[in-house]
Amino acid sequence: MNAPLEPRVTAGPHRAWRLPADVDTDQLAPGPLMKLPVAQIAPHCLRAVRPDFAAGVRRGDLIVAGPGFGIGSSREQAAGVLVELGVAAVIAPSFGGLFQRNAFNLGLLLLTCARAGEIADGEHVGFDAAAGTVTTAAGRVLPCEPIPEFLLRMVEAGGLLPLLERRIAAGTIDG
Repeated sequence: MNAPLEPRVTAGPHRAWRLPADVDTDQLAPGPLMKLPVAQIAPHCLRAVRPDFAAGVRRGDLIVAGPGFGIGSSREQAAGVLVELGVAAVIAPSFGGLFQRNAFNLGLLLLTCARAGEIADGEHVGFDAAAGTVTTAAGRVLPCEPIPEFLLRMVEAGGLLPLLERRIAAGTIDG
């Protein structure tokens, strides 16, 4: 898997990939492929919604979606393929609860932004996760819901397991 991206402040530019509402986990990681490693599932990510996505997405790009991104089953591969493809963050008005937990556990930044619909497909934007803002190409600042500090630390570490490994190595928790 790729090294984690710096999630706190990034002026970008990050290219936005626009997706509709209610993109489910089966569209992110198709069910028939669940026995394969994440690296082999990734080329099929979003093929039913955006057939150009997996081949065209570049490290640091963003997904901007409608409400309900990641609804559906609890498959962690749905977030894992986005990490594998180098997606810097997903910006949406709301997320499926299980997907949201899996995303942070795997080091994928999610920004809950009611005004995500103001970001156009292909637009280059920046974000400040700590401040909870997204800045559009036109300079508009869109507010996002605050992200708890412990989740920001988890994303910075590359996910829950790398964070725990760091803490064990530093002696701040017992192994």
